[in-house]
Amino acid sequence: MSPQDDSAVRVPASPIAFAARDIAEILRAQGWLASDASPAQLAWCERAAALLGPHAADHRSLADLLQLVFHYDAREVLAKVETHAVLSRQGARDVLRHLALLLLEPTPLTPERFKEVVESLKESLGIRSRDLFHPIRLALAGRVGDGELDRVTLLLDDAAALPFAAPVKSARQRILEFCAALD
Repeated sequence: MSPQDDSAVRVPASPIAFAARDIAEILRAQGWLASDASPAQLAWCERAAALLGPHAADHRSLADLLQLVFHYDAREVLAKVETHAVLSRQGARDVLRHLALLLLEPTPLTPERFKEVVESLKESLGIRSRDLFHPIRLALAGRVGDGELDRVTLLLDDAAALPFAAPVKSARQRILEFCAALD
């Protein structure tokens, strides 16, 4: 290999490691966090960095994921073409109805609870894969996508319980809003 060929060899960049301070910086820039964060808010930022950081290539993509936590409008979600593509799939509305019933319980949506909800939906509806996860992600995160949206969902209830400058809608509030706007 000649020295000229060395430039053609590309080594994948290592993923960016995000910390709580990166999350807090984005939240402040967006007006979602006051200048002085409480210890509970900083702990939430640390959790957000751990859950979302590995799925973000840069600060902009991390901010996009955080946007899904702090901004949710079911009518906006339902106005998107991709939403109708998901809702037109067989079983999608059944997933939403059963999800709503499961989330009516006042139990916070922790990782364990999320697994229970998914397992319950799989057992009761016999639906798997994208036919199951796309309606869930759409109703709770506000967008169709991959597993990073499940991590957004796992941040909702904890964020909703904290006094951020912009109130966060819990998973329960989101599914209720989505179902109401759907009718």
